[in-house]
Amino acid sequence: CAKNWSADRLPQGSQLLPDHLDWDLWLGGAPMRPYHSEYLPGKWRRYWDFGSGTMGDMACHYMDLPFWALGLQFPQTVEAEGPPVRPGSAPDWLTVHYAFGPRGDQPPVRLTWSDGGARPSVLAELGLDDWSDGVLFIGDGGALVSNYTDYLLLPEEKFADFEPPEPSIPDSIGHYAEWISACKTREGTSCDFSYAGPLTESVLLGVVAYRTGRRLDWKADSLQAIGNPEADGLIHRAYRPGWEV
Repeated sequence: CAKNWSADRLPQGSQLLPDHLDWDLWLGGAPMRPYHSEYLPGKWRRYWDFGSGTMGDMACHYMDLPFWALGLQFPQTVEAEGPPVRPGSAPDWLTVHYAFGPRGDQPPVRLTWSDGGARPSVLAELGLDDWSDGVLFIGDGGALVSNYTDYLLLPEEKFADFEPPEPSIPDSIGHYAEWISACKTREGTSCDFSYAGPLTESVLLGVVAYRTGRRLDWKADSLQAIGNPEADGLIHRAYRPGWEV
């Protein structure tokens, strides 16, 4: 992913609070601080108290493809690489390595996330320099690179006669429309919490591994990183008084 939600440091000083903004409500469970326009409307992604950087913004979109295609849920181990950790703000780039165990008759699989300026060398090796955002599946007999509109099978000459299967996943009626429909009909959405929960959990574990600087051996049933006590304070957050959950 080429997008970059990073910041060198937290916003400094304070600014005049707009009349239309309830700052206490906007902060929610995060620690109190002076209002600054650098936090909103969307730039909160850059700061750990509110977001998880580029990975928190985009990995739920792009990791969705391998999660859905390969039936992934909770990783067994998570390791991360990046620049030195800043206490309050997200990094310029991040690379996260996941190991998932077998699922039914499917073998273990490794998944790597890269964002910012971190580009896997395999992209150049496969002649994919023009792909800025997307997902690369590497198999024993070839590779598939895809985003939400295009795909390419490699080596191209090997798959020149490939005929794609008929679409089997219904088109979404849209995020908001699905939510409204679920409220009215009590029917499920295309990506309900049974699917979105493990996906989001895995994304956030990449951030935890980076911020602690240590590998996570993950126990999903107890929400614990075994042997990594530094992770506990990031996994189980302390909330501002009055906002406890």
